[in-house]
Amino acid sequence: MSSIIKLENIVKKFYVGEPNELEILHGISLEVEEGEFVAIVGPSGSGKSTLMNMIGVLDRPTSGKYILDGIDVGEADESELSEIRNAKIGFVFQTYNLIAKTNALKNVELPMLYAGTPRNERIKRAKELLELVEMGEREKHLPEELSGGQKQRVAIARAMANDPAIILADEPTGALDSKTGRLVMDLFHKLNKEKHKTIVLITHSEELAKETDRIISIKDGNILNETKGGKK
Repeated sequence: MSSIIKLENIVKKFYVGEPNELEILHGISLEVEEGEFVAIVGPSGSGKSTLMNMIGVLDRPTSGKYILDGIDVGEADESELSEIRNAKIGFVFQTYNLIAKTNALKNVELPMLYAGTPRNERIKRAKELLELVEMGEREKHLPEELSGGQKQRVAIARAMANDPAIILADEPTGALDSKTGRLVMDLFHKLNKEKHKTIVLITHSEELAKETDRIISIKDGNILNETKGGKK
């Protein structure tokens, strides 16, 4: 297996050079293999979200090296980073981030629109993905007409739109009750197993983390330890 995510000594500082300079990540080194399901756990303020922003190429490190699927992220300019994000990473957030006045089908189509996918192909794939997450019958519904769990399933379908190598899920069950959260986790397992997606789950739930291949614990901007998860 080869590493799809490779972070080497990643440091992230804010307000660099100012009196209130703040270092959030203190030299994180981390590798994730292709097809692995990994959890990153830690309390609030541990640096989880900052680390997610690094992995998701939403922000640049202050220093260190990040190789994503063979690409040195540090060497890429803004437009290349945008392309990398759109092609290689599917994002799933706690707050769903669906576009309010747009139905489920069009929400799933959106990343393909940015990627320049022809309309017919977009619609066909969006319908297939909604079927995959068992939301095919709701394709014409607006987000406000869907429950939290249904919104999250649409968000997962959208994350899959450009067939990314990696799914980055930030507290994806945080706003859901335990039964609905279970459905969402089952869906991640299905994508990992059947579609061979590499999944990085950011969570504060030890219980959910235990379902993955490997648990990376982070505290105060450092990796505390790594333990084996209980994924079958």
